[in-house]
Amino acid sequence: MMQAELNEARRLAVAAGAILLEHYSAAPSVEWKAPGDPVTAADRAASAFIVENLERLFPGDAILSEEEPDDLKRLEHSRVWMVDPMDGTREFIAQRGEFAVMIGLVVDGVPAAGVVYGPTTDKLYYGGRGAGAFMTCNGTTIPLQVSSENIASRMTIAVSRSHPSSRVEQIRQQLQITKSIPSGSVGLKVGLICEGLAHLYVHAGSRTQVWDTCGPDAILHAAGGRMTDARGAPLRYDQLEVRNLNGLVATNGIIHDRVVKVTQSVIAR
Repeated sequence: MMQAELNEARRLAVAAGAILLEHYSAAPSVEWKAPGDPVTAADRAASAFIVENLERLFPGDAILSEEEPDDLKRLEHSRVWMVDPMDGTREFIAQRGEFAVMIGLVVDGVPAAGVVYGPTTDKLYYGGRGAGAFMTCNGTTIPLQVSSENIASRMTIAVSRSHPSSRVEQIRQQLQITKSIPSGSVGLKVGLICEGLAHLYVHAGSRTQVWDTCGPDAILHAAGGRMTDARGAPLRYDQLEVRNLNGLVATNGIIHDRVVKVTQSVIAR
């Protein structure tokens, strides 16, 4: 049971969200870690806050944050916190609001608990092994359960707002899906699936990293959905490589194998 860990992660995510909002109201100062990979002072401030508090609360655990050096100690620990202090930096910079704080806990290589918090909507998704999945918004908490829809043409696909993909468009067309919801953060897109507002999200490339998927993976699993790589294999959280090199498929579970099959056929072209 991960209740104590979830409670602390929720508290830290909301507090880090407040830090992001302080920066959001001003014009963000942007640096570039690499072409197409921006970072702001907000990312760094939120990261420092979360990491410092996780170290204090769980001194025996390892921590991997997108904005901190990877000391590789995580490879020697069974419990590893994975933190993306701001997923959706491009949306933050463009003042589109679709960014999130994401905190996940991996135990023995498996996502055990996760929190995704969207500060601009005050929407907090959280869940984990043996703890269920929930969303708190404006003081109201509801349990999360993926949609039981099993007909692809009736489904809605969550798509990236900042990174449109011709492969994902081909996958959508092959599945005869007509409805899509664009969003920024990976966590917010997976949150839409947990809420039953969307049914699938596919990233066919290698741009996502373990801190993008760890928290959402735990919540989606607890809500009854599935997340794998584009080959249908579980994502790995206990390796040196932090990128999800084989893509990402997140679904309500019912359509998962079919989406993986279609994704493979599109990638193979």
